[in-house]
Amino acid sequence: MIYRKKYLAVFFIAPAFLFLLVFVCYPFLMNIYNSFFEINVLGAPIGKWNHFENYRMLFKDPNMITSIKNTFLLMALVIIFQGGIALLLALLVDYIRRGAQLYRVIFFFPMVISAAALGLIFNLLYLYPDGPLNVIMTSLGFDPIIWKGEGNAFAAIAIPTIWSNVGFYFVIYVMGINNIPTDVMEAAQIDGAVGLKKTRYLTIPLLYNVLTTTFILMITGALRVFDMAWILLPNGQPGGSTYLTGTYMYQMTFINRNVDYGATIAVFIVILGILLSQLTNKIFKPKDY
Repeated sequence: MIYRKKYLAVFFIAPAFLFLLVFVCYPFLMNIYNSFFEINVLGAPIGKWNHFENYRMLFKDPNMITSIKNTFLLMALVIIFQGGIALLLALLVDYIRRGAQLYRVIFFFPMVISAAALGLIFNLLYLYPDGPLNVIMTSLGFDPIIWKGEGNAFAAIAIPTIWSNVGFYFVIYVMGINNIPTDVMEAAQIDGAVGLKKTRYLTIPLLYNVLTTTFILMITGALRVFDMAWILLPNGQPGGSTYLTGTYMYQMTFINRNVDYGATIAVFIVILGILLSQLTNKIFKPKDY
């Protein structure tokens, strides 16, 4: 049997393992190494030892503090609204008898469009004063809004970011609901658990492990937000108020050419993602049913 021939398993696993070593592990380890030295140009030789100065600077840099606050705020909004809307849509589709497949395609559709393309679309929607959103506002009797101006800029990033990934989590929740054993559902219905009672006492509790997994995905996903935010409001506009950890890392590395500090921010993002994922697993421990 194939299971007794261990070398076959090694033969097929080795290429993927080698790929991870070369393109994931090695760059990350080099990133850690680079964060301790002065590097002023991307691809330049490593300079002198910086005496942990980059790591000291992380929590003194006002832009970095702003990016951390914005990232945590986006993380909270993503969990509440992205996860909440996706779960609500999945539960509603579960009650639909006809056309459920059509709704699944419609809700998943934003995932087909790249984040860069969505960013360009929302740039057009946000145009002042003649963009589509402002045309609707003025037709309703309201004044046009500077969507990317002071006070509205973070919302201009958060709204498309949340909307773009609702379909991904919607599909996960739908699959989780479909994997609930039918005999359990039938027994619950016989006992009178229908409608909202079914959702509250059966569906959501049995989705506990799926919800835990999606929480972790949302947390790590918020840490990785870059392309849409950068296209909508590059350089942390206006006035550095919309920096996220990912966009600020890009700004430092590729725009300001402060490569060693950019590497430090990248290490911080990875460590933060690991810590938050582990914390989520500790708080929401998987359950056996």
